[in-house]
Parts: sequence; C-alpha cells; structure tokens
Amino acid sequence: MAKAIQKITLNLAENIPFDKIELSQKNVRRIKNGVTIEELAEDIAHRGLLQSLNVRPIRDADGNETGRFDAPAGGRRYTALELLVKQKRIVKTAPTPCIVNRAETTSAEEDSLAENTQRENLHPLDQFRAFKTLSDQGLDTAEIAARFFVTPVFVKQRLKLAAVSPKLLELYEQNEIKLDQLEAFAVCDDHARQEQVWDTISRSYNQEGYYIRRLLTETTVRATDRRAVYVGVKAYEAAGGIVMRDLFEQDQGGWLQDPALLEQLVFEKLKTDAEKLKADEGWKWVDAAIDFSYGHVSGLRRFYGKQPELSDEELARHDTLKAEYDKLDADYAEAEDYSEETEDRLTEIGNELDEINDRPYILDPDEIARGGVFISLGADGDLKIERGFVKPEDEPADEIENDQTDDDDLDADDSVSVDGGISINGKNLAVEHEEEDDKLRPLPDRLIEDLTATRTVALRNALANDPAMAYIAGLHALVLQTFFRYSKDSCLEITVQSATFGQTYGLGDTPWAKEIDQRHETWGQDLPQSPGELWDFLVALDDASRQALFAHCVSLSLNAVVQQFRRRTDEIAHADQLAHSICFDMVDAGWTPTVDAYLGRVTKAHILQAVREARGDDAARLIDHLKKPDMAREAARLLEDSGWLPEQLRSTWDRAATSDGVDQDNGDIATDSADDGEVELPAFLADGAESEDQASEEADIEEHRHLDAAE
Repeated sequence: MAKAIQKITLNLAENIPFDKIELSQKNVRRIKNGVTIEELAEDIAHRGLLQSLNVRPIRDADGNETGRFDAPAGGRRYTALELLVKQKRIVKTAPTPCIVNRAETTSAEEDSLAENTQRENLHPLDQFRAFKTLSDQGLDTAEIAARFFVTPVFVKQRLKLAAVSPKLLELYEQNEIKLDQLEAFAVCDDHARQEQVWDTISRSYNQEGYYIRRLLTETTVRATDRRAVYVGVKAYEAAGGIVMRDLFEQDQGGWLQDPALLEQLVFEKLKTDAEKLKADEGWKWVDAAIDFSYGHVSGLRRFYGKQPELSDEELARHDTLKAEYDKLDADYAEAEDYSEETEDRLTEIGNELDEINDRPYILDPDEIARGGVFISLGADGDLKIERGFVKPEDEPADEIENDQTDDDDLDADDSVSVDGGISINGKNLAVEHEEEDDKLRPLPDRLIEDLTATRTVALRNALANDPAMAYIAGLHALVLQTFFRYSKDSCLEITVQSATFGQTYGLGDTPWAKEIDQRHETWGQDLPQSPGELWDFLVALDDASRQALFAHCVSLSLNAVVQQFRRRTDEIAHADQLAHSICFDMVDAGWTPTVDAYLGRVTKAHILQAVREARGDDAARLIDHLKKPDMAREAARLLEDSGWLPEQLRSTWDRAATSDGVDQDNGDIATDSADDGEVELPAFLADGAESEDQASEEADIEEHRHLDAAE
C-alpha cells in the first residue's frame, strides 16, 4: 500500500498592530548592507509594505501567548516602519502584515538566516528591461531614479543597455557576452551593425570593450576632430546629423555618425570664410581646403609685411614701461617675500609691452592685389591662415625668372617599368640581353640601381656605427635646408623619410639590413609607447644612448641610389665624402662579387674586365673562351678575397686610383694580386687556355665533362 504524502501547512498571515511587535535580538543580520533605512522607509511610504514581517508570538512562563510578537526576520523593514512612526507618517497601531510562525519547528535564528539567503538577486538584464518598461509607461529618467534611489545617469545607462540588439541581450543572458562588452555595444544604436561586429569579434582573440567601440565607431568622426570643432556639434545636429554617445566611458563629446554631412558643412563654411577674407583684405585669390599637402607652397614666392614704426608718443610710452618693468623686476628679485601685487603689476606691464612690440604687419597693397592666401583647418579646429603667396604667372613681367626645372624636382615613381620583365614573387626582374661582342658597354641601369642600393644599405649601417659623424651629417643637412633652401648637396634625405629599396631582390637578407632591423626593433622596444612621453624619455637618456639613437635615425634617411630616371651627381658625391669620413669600404663591409649579386647579371666583357683588374691578364685569358654561365661561376671563384669592387661600389678616391692603375699596365689592383702568387685554376681551365683555333673536339668534350663536375 502506497504511503500517503504528508501535506504541508503554511504559516498564516495576520495584520498585527505595529506597537504589538518587537524587534528580536535573534536576527542574524548585524551589518548594514544595501539600501539604507531612510530609503527603504521612503519606498514603503510610496508603495506600501511589499513583504510581510516574519514574527513569532511571545509566550509567558506557562507557554501562553501574551498578545505581543517577536520579529526575528524582517528587521530592516521593522526599523523602516519604526522610522515612519517616529515621523508621524503612520500611526503606531497601524495594522502590519505579518507571517506568524506558531509551529516553531525551527529556531528564530534559522528563520532569519533562511529569509536572507533563500532568495536570488535580480539579474541585471531584468533590471534593464524593468527600467525600460517604466520608461515606456511614461516615467522620465529623473522620476525613475528618485523612486529607486539611483542617479539619473544610472537609469540612462540601463535604458541604453536595454536598447541593445535582442540577439546580443540573449547572449548576455546566457553568459556568452560580458557586461563590459554589452556596454561597448551600447555606443551604437544600429542593431544590424552591433550584430555584424559581434560576428566579427566572436571569431577573434580580441573581444575587449575598447576594440568593440573602435569597430562600431570606425566610420564615424570624433567630436574632437578638427572638422567637428570648426563646424560645431550644434550646427551639425541642426543640419540633421546624429551624434553617437557613450554613457559608460569618457567619449569627449561622442562621435558624429554622418561624415558626409560634416564634410559638406565644413566646405560650406570654408567657402564662406574664404569669400569674406578675400573681400575684406583684397586678395587676388584664396585657396581653401581642410588640409593642404606638404609643400603646397612650393614654387610660390612669399612676401611679408613691415611693422609700422612707433610714433614718438609710443616710443616714450615703451621706454617708460620698460624702465618700470626692469626696476620692479630687479627689486622683486632681491625681495624675500612673495607679493601678489608685484606679480600682477609685472604681468600687466608685460602685456602692455607685448601690445606695443607685436603690432600687426602692414602688407603692400600692390602685393596683396597679385597675391593670395591659403586657409585650412588647424589641428585644434581653428582657421589656419597663410597669407602672402604669389604665383609665378602673377609676378611683374620684369621680375619673372626663367628658371629651368631641375630633374630632381620631378615626381618619379619608385618603381621602374621593365619591358619584357618577369614577375617573381611580385618582383619585376629585367630580361638582360647579353652582349656577346667584346666591347665594354655601360652597365644596365637596373644593375647600377641595385648595386648602389646595396652600397646605400651598407653605408647606412656604417654611419649608424659612427654616431659622431652622424651628428655632423645630420647637422649639415639641417643647415642646408634652413639657410640654403634649394641646395641639394646632401645625400641625407632628412624630412625625415626613408627609401625601402623594395626593387632590389634579397636586400633584406644582407647582414647590414639584418643589423639595421635588429637595432630598429631594439630601440622600438625601449622607446615609450606614447608619443607624449618621448621627449622626457630622450632628455633622460645618457649622451651615448642619445647619440646612438640619433645616428640610427639619421642613417635611415641616407639615400645614395642611382636610378635611371634620377641622376643625383651632387648627392652621390656627398655620399662619397661621407663614406671617406667614416672610413667606409664595401670590401670591409663584406660585399663580394657573386654570381647573383653581379657576375651573372653583366656581359662577358664586364666579367673579363673584373678578373683582369683583380687578377691580371693571364687569369682573364684562362676563362675568356668559356660560355657566360661557366665564366661567371669561375670568375666568382677567382675573385674571392681579391678586394675587387664594381665601379659603382667604389668611392671616388678608389675610382681615381683604379683609373690611374689601369693606365699603368692594368693598375695596382692587378699587380698587387699577382704578387701574391700564381692563380690556381682547375685543370679544365688550363686546357682551355689554348687558342680556340687549336681546340679539338676531344678537348671540348673533356671541358664540358669538367664543367659538369664543377657544378
């Protein structure tokens, strides 16, 4: 027979006069936590008692009820009601809803503990939605905040979170999105965009709030942007623009969501300001833009006005103020106590002197009539006005100079088009047609560029290891730009810019490039991440470290590359001077004439010339009958440790010495090499030294057999 389930009897609810209830000392809550008693009393006054008191009857010695009750649970509610009685907002005999525990099967302490633990806090999402419901019912944020004793900002934040995409809210409910991520999504009201960004970051390792904000605002413009400051956020909003705000972070005014509208407003205001400036000051032209590219005034003459001379009255006033300032400053320097009055007077005199000294310049009306102005936006959003530029066609006829354009001023692409080129790993390699005659022809332009690029990187590395000379080289370039505006007498391209020489295959694998990269990486790790901290960092550096960093930066600007479309004689000459000053030599730097670097890319005549200069005529004759690939390989072996360099890798003094030596029986290089002893050649080269007229068919077969073995 099945056992009957025992039925549970609930404690009954009764309305008990408040003055019949006492606060039990068995309540386990001892520490105040959460809402204060005053706030809870106000909440009870507004909406009544939502939760009954838990009480037990007080019994006499015989166990009979005395008519009074003890409240072991609900102590905070009891205290709030007691406060309302003291404030005479309710009567002390007010009926109070209570749950009366007469069974007393558990202790009072257990009931108190159970009431405070057997409950679950509201999920944040439920709070967001509840605030949203109250808002939909007509309560404004201030009223909601007042009723729940929070700030209006808190309510606005929760309403903003409740407005996030339902899909993301569901993920938050399932603990797949964290609260800080949800706050980041709330910066944007576009649910589709929110979901798109979530799809993106859910597959990424970076799911931080700042990254979410960046993705959501990447198509917007910050309110601190110079365009927004120039136009004004109010004007943008008046034109129908929407501003995106972040209630959870400092957003510095938010983000403007319509960049096209903002640009339109900027151009309209710039046009208005330009027309006003032209009409007010009488300029011939005014060019307006949000920003001009660097060098936009190149080729234009700039004129400056003159300060008007001071009148006798102004001179007298200036001298009087200056005398007073000097005396007051001298006396104050000797005083021991601080004087606010003296400080104020010194500031006042200084400002008045500045007004006299900093008088506006007066421009020549004739120059204004032919000149113009550039107006653009400064970094702070203020209007940047550059006055006094004259175009060449507006110059008076008798002042026009027919200067020819320097080839160096022509814009040129860093890449070179090669007819019939072959692309390998994105790299165009020229198809170099071999000249099979015996004439010594000029080297291909592309080879010259690659050789000089290699020398440039090696010279950069050498300069970086000579900080003292790097200082001089950098100072030289800076002085040229400051005092000799159109001078081109430096190989340092200090603007600062750095050519990458991406056209030269394999350059990144050279020891010089690797050393530069390592040095650059080391400095990058040591430097502060914030540009604002860089100055203090540099000031704190010791002299040796500062010099080393300066040398590294200066070295990266060095450019001694010879290109087909850009012949820079003066700059290359300066590179030679610089190399000589730091005792730089490509042989010492470790360059050798390999097949890939040089010998495989020149004609047979150039190969023979290299061997002849380095090892003499006899060595050249030993390989002059070989086919070019074989000749290049054997020439590379012969040139090992010879110290030979192509002309493009030699410094000026080396070229001069070589030129003199060639006139004297093949030069010093060949003679020195020959003095070291006879050149050891493979047997097949000795066989091949016979004249081609005497070479037999068997010798040809033997020659090719040895070539195969050599490979």
